[in-house]
This record gives sequence, C-alpha cells and structure tokens, in this order.
Amino acid sequence: MRARLKQKLDYIWRSCNGELLEQNDMFRLTYAIELATQHYWTYHALSDRDWSGRRRIQTSASVNSICLLKSALDIAFNEEGKQILPVPARISGQVEALNALLKSCGWIAVPEGDACLPHQFTLMVRQG
Repeated sequence: MRARLKQKLDYIWRSCNGELLEQNDMFRLTYAIELATQHYWTYHALSDRDWSGRRRIQTSASVNSICLLKSALDIAFNEEGKQILPVPARISGQVEALNALLKSCGWIAVPEGDACLPHQFTLMVRQG
C-alpha cells in the first residue's frame, strides 16, 4: 500500500489555491465528489461485479448517493486529467442538488433516459 503523499499534498494545495474551473477535469470531479460527501452524500466506486448482474448494488431513491463504475473511472481520463470517455453513474436522492454542485465544478450529470434504470446517469464535462 502506497501513501501517495506527494499527490495528496498537491491536491490539497490546488484545492486551496487558484480558480477551480482552471483545474483539470479529474481534479474537478474529485473535488465535487468530496464536496458532496461533506453534505452527507454517500459515494461508492463500484467493481464491475457490484455494478451489474446478480450482485448489483441497488440504490434507494430516499438516500443521497452517487455510485461510479471504477473500471470506467480508470479509463475516463488521459494523463493530463482531461476526460476522454463518459463516466457512468448511479445517482439517487436529491439529484437536482447534486447536479447544481457538479455544475459549479464544471461537470453535469445527464440522465440516460432508460425507464428501466431511473438512477442511471452519465457524467460529462460541462461545455461552455
């Protein structure tokens, strides 16, 4: 297990200095998720097994939660932290409030529109 102290210190410094929207996409998404957890949202990075199939973790509409697919997160950003692929998400609870927070960080949660999966969203960098 590595502490990754250098990356953690860099993150702390960047989160306290400079303009948030000038940071890279990955930094801003991480920051948004951390803000959400400070406002009592639960966050989970799920394995493929927990994301789909029999072992799929279910979300409750009454609980503010955001679940991201870990394998998608691993490939969604390039080396510079720029988003190159969409990030699938399951969001439940006060979705509008989370989307307002995401927008303040330069992101947006777009509903996938499948009535069978009402909590399914795609996280994308907000354009403009």
